[in-house]
Amino acid sequence: MPSSILKDLKAAVIEGDSEKSMDLAKLAINSDIPPLDAITIGLAKGVKEVGDGFSRGEVFLVELIMAGDAMKAGMTVLLPLIKASKTDIVSQGMVMIGTVQGDIHSIGKDIVGTLLETEGFEVINIGEDIPSDTIVEKVKSLKPDVLGLSSLLTSTMPMQQDVIEKIKAADLGGVVKVIIGGAPTTQEWADEIGADGWAGDAVSAVSLVKQLLES
Repeated sequence: MPSSILKDLKAAVIEGDSEKSMDLAKLAINSDIPPLDAITIGLAKGVKEVGDGFSRGEVFLVELIMAGDAMKAGMTVLLPLIKASKTDIVSQGMVMIGTVQGDIHSIGKDIVGTLLETEGFEVINIGEDIPSDTIVEKVKSLKPDVLGLSSLLTSTMPMQQDVIEKIKAADLGGVVKVIIGGAPTTQEWADEIGADGWAGDAVSAVSLVKQLLES
C-alpha cells in the first residue's frame, strides 16, 4: 500500500494533476508514510522525470509548469508537518539559491530549497533571472555558506560560469561554496567552470550541501 501511494504521487506530478497530488499527499499522511518520503520518493521523482524529458525535448514547457504546480500542491499538505517536527533543530547553515540571468525557471530550485529547509538549513531564495552582479552583492551582504545556481536552459549555462568568475574576482571564493544544477548541467561542466559541486536532482543537492559544510 505505501509503495503504491508513492508511485501514484509520482504519477500525479507527471500528469500535472494538482488536485490528485493533494489528495494523495493526505492519503500518504493517513497511511503513516513519512512526509519526507512522500516528497523525495513520490513528488520529487515525478518532477525529475518531467524535467529530464523537457531537457531532451520530449516534454513541452506547459507540461513542466503543470508538473511543478502539482508538486507544489502536494507540498502544501506535507511541508507544514515536516516543519512542525523540525522546530527545535538548530540551523545547519545558510544556503542562498537562485536562477541565473536569462532563465525564468523556478521548479527545480524551489524543490531544492524546500528539501534543504526540511533538513534544518536556512534558505534564502533570491528568485529567477538574477543578474550576476546582483548575486555577488547578495553574497557579500548575506554571507551564505553555500550558493546554489540553477539553469534549465543550455543558453544560460554560461551565466553560472560568469557568477563563479565574479565570486572569485571579489575574493569571495573562500567565503562561500558554489554549487550548480539544472537539467542541461553536468559534473563535467561544474569542473570546467570551477564550481564546488554539481547535483543532478534535489535529493543529491541536499546531500552535496551537507558534504560541503561537513568538510
